[in-house]
Amino acid sequence: MDVAVNAILTIVGLVMLCFGGNWLVSGGVAIARKFRISNLVIGMTIVAYGTSTPELAASVAAAGEHSAIILGNIVGSNIANVGMVIGAAAILVPLAVSKSVLRKEIPIMLGVSFLLVLLSLDGELSQYDGILLLGGLGIFGFYTYKDAMKQRKENKEEIEQSKNNIYLKSFGLIGLGVALLYVGAILTVDNAVVLAEEFGLSEKIIGLTVIAIGTSLPELITSIIAIRKGHADIGVGNIIGSNIYNILMIMGVGATLGGVLISSDVYVDYAIMIIFSLSLLIAIKTGIIHRIMGICLTIGYIAYLAVAFFK
Repeated sequence: MDVAVNAILTIVGLVMLCFGGNWLVSGGVAIARKFRISNLVIGMTIVAYGTSTPELAASVAAAGEHSAIILGNIVGSNIANVGMVIGAAAILVPLAVSKSVLRKEIPIMLGVSFLLVLLSLDGELSQYDGILLLGGLGIFGFYTYKDAMKQRKENKEEIEQSKNNIYLKSFGLIGLGVALLYVGAILTVDNAVVLAEEFGLSEKIIGLTVIAIGTSLPELITSIIAIRKGHADIGVGNIIGSNIYNILMIMGVGATLGGVLISSDVYVDYAIMIIFSLSLLIAIKTGIIHRIMGICLTIGYIAYLAVAFFK
């Protein structure tokens, strides 16, 4: 009976993370559009930041005593974002990817992934490593700000007139989203740890699978909705931006709060994360992620989950 209660509370926590992330995104996008920022930049900044907040909330809740969950959550989320989210979205409709994303943003995503591997070689991510990652976040934030200002000047589209209460409504959604994320993160982490102990699973495996999938649900829902509405640039930008934020911001915060120990078997997961990210470069010639690629990514991700659970 106790296990059933923990499972239900974990699901409730994941649902709260999902709704909280989406409300945060809705409020953030409304404000961003008020300032005439392009869809791609919105996807890589406001939307990506918002859909990464479940991972941030879960990692802060796990900081210190359950640092293995932080590592598993971030690596697992980055794998899920490409394998599950882009894979499922590409199956629905081929995804057009701008050349600038292939030339700049995907290499940045790969660069921060290799940085994470490099910092892990000594067996831990120390508080100094965390500060270094947060410094990288500041540099990336400046880069996206400059890009946003450039896009704003180039964006000549007519902006829909907003109601006077847009800021009140948007900040209200942001506040509700943050509250749900906070409570949902505590429920998810605490009960997932109990389930891991009950079934003899390591905290890292729980982080790589259950929590990673749960905290990637906002990315999945947001990207699919954006793509179905014809805004593939928001969907793809969301995933790339989220993967960058997961490493620089979330791992940076987690390591700064209490350090993160690195187990030797995590390098296999690092390699899979990088391979999934590299697969996106296949679209560099055509600028399109085709359905067959989506099917391959999805099958690859399902295979990864099966191996993670039964190895």
